[in-house]
Amino acid sequence: MAIWILLVLIIIVGFLAIAIFNKLVRSRNQAKNGFAQIDVQLKRRHDLIPSLVETAKRYLQHEEHTLTQVIQARNQAQALQNTNTHNPESLAHMARFAEAEGLLSKALGQFSMVVENYPELKADSIMRDLMQELTNTENRIGFARQHYNDSVMMYNNEREMFPNNLLSGAFGFVPMSQLEFADKAAIDQAPTVNFGR
Repeated sequence: MAIWILLVLIIIVGFLAIAIFNKLVRSRNQAKNGFAQIDVQLKRRHDLIPSLVETAKRYLQHEEHTLTQVIQARNQAQALQNTNTHNPESLAHMARFAEAEGLLSKALGQFSMVVENYPELKADSIMRDLMQELTNTENRIGFARQHYNDSVMMYNNEREMFPNNLLSGAFGFVPMSQLEFADKAAIDQAPTVNFGR
């Protein structure tokens, strides 16, 4: 009789371990999918920037420093996005990634302020369309980042709750970090452009 009880307990523990494992996999995959959605929107932003800068060059000959800052920040952020180590489970990479995107957001915010000082640039239809597209992309990035951060919070909670915490480390489920851009004020307000409509 003791052997049967032990066997039943082993089976119950086995099924519990499988259930915990599957739940953690589901949560981790949801967080990774959220990160992939951020990547899509950031790539879209990175792709818009050269067109913005090229359009603005015609009007901003005296603002070369601002244009250079935007391009340099974009190149740095894009380089981190394109690396083989671009992984939301790497806390060090996520910190560098967030810092680079925060610097890009800050540079775009400064660019937007410069654009505001040039009425003829603001009136350019191509520039207006590009800035509207950038604003829409920034909104999408914000929504994608919120979804990712919520998914990471759920994953980390499931990892740390009992009895999951007894098995998560053994199964290789590492903590994930939320994505907070280095200059949060810049991302929250950049870019806001008013073309007098």
